[in-house]
Amino acid sequence: MLQATLARLWRRAWSLILIEMTAEEVGWLFWPGGHLSLLSKRRAGVILTRVRLVAGLFAVLTPLWIVVDMAVFPAAVWQGLASARVIASLAFGGIVLTRWSIDSYKSLYGALGALLAVPSAFFLFSYAHIASFELHGFQKAMGSGYTFLPFVMLAGLSIFPLTLVECAAFAVPMVAMPLVGAAMTGETDYASLGVTVWLLLLIVSVSALAGLSQLAFMIVFIREAIRDSMTGCFTRNSGEELLDLQFILSARIHAPLSLAFIDLDHFKHINDSFGHEAGDQVLRNATLQLRRHLRAGDILARWGGEEFVLIMPNATMQQARQGLLRVYELGLGAAPDGAPVTASIGVAERLEDNARDWNELVEIADERMYQAKQAGRNRVVGAEALALD
Repeated sequence: MLQATLARLWRRAWSLILIEMTAEEVGWLFWPGGHLSLLSKRRAGVILTRVRLVAGLFAVLTPLWIVVDMAVFPAAVWQGLASARVIASLAFGGIVLTRWSIDSYKSLYGALGALLAVPSAFFLFSYAHIASFELHGFQKAMGSGYTFLPFVMLAGLSIFPLTLVECAAFAVPMVAMPLVGAAMTGETDYASLGVTVWLLLLIVSVSALAGLSQLAFMIVFIREAIRDSMTGCFTRNSGEELLDLQFILSARIHAPLSLAFIDLDHFKHINDSFGHEAGDQVLRNATLQLRRHLRAGDILARWGGEEFVLIMPNATMQQARQGLLRVYELGLGAAPDGAPVTASIGVAERLEDNARDWNELVEIADERMYQAKQAGRNRVVGAEALALD
């Protein structure tokens, strides 16, 4: 209980610092588990695009440095480094050509992990390889330049919109690279190693801040893009995308997926009689009531005007109707004249209605909503009509 309270206070404090973000959204900066599917998909797309960009650049640039090594180092040194560079370049090319999925965190982490693993392996090889030769003067100075690779890798993390936990998970192995290299070569200059690790941790802090800033901007931007400004519901475009994702997931795991098409009754009369401002308030009150009493995983989208689509993952037709009846019992607010606001609702379910895609599911629910209108309004129509008068 105390831990949960402290966590809420922590998120609240950060939400005051990051004024445009809610406490829940601030929590998304620390851990990806609660991210909206649209945010996860957009973020994965950005990360994978940048992974391919960086891998492509390194696939081209890594072998070009062989010319510099040839001009600086003895043959025994540069030939070993050249072999490692060619292998690293091929590995970077493989990352570019691999088909990574944006729908899976496993694939996303695999892509970023592979991008960081290649230079890490190259660093360990080059560190041990160069240390095995007696270099002096300019050659020694150029050889020590290879020890800065972990710094470059950690700085590169800043281009990815990662959560704090993700950034820490990817940074720890790279911070440990100099320690591993020292253990491989028997280096005992612990003071120098301590300074190196300290500098790496400072770079991690800066990279984490840069990544969190990108993620925060993305969260706010996506929220503004996918939410209807008046009701706070998802817009139709974002609702269609979410429905598409839920339909694919439902079909993949053979789970039920219910959808309700909701149309507020006599809404035109409210606008005509009391004005559009009053009509807007009725919409806000109705959607507030709907969102207040829905399950955590349900998704409410404003389809247009006074029409809404409610997406209910893992809900059978019967469960969907029971949930809607609970909303009806609590009401959808009142019109300016005090009359209760009612709605005509059509319900469809992927398995029961044998819908082939999400468009067909919406069409079935929409048709049943019109049946509810024709039958006298204020009712739910699924496989059969249920009057709520």
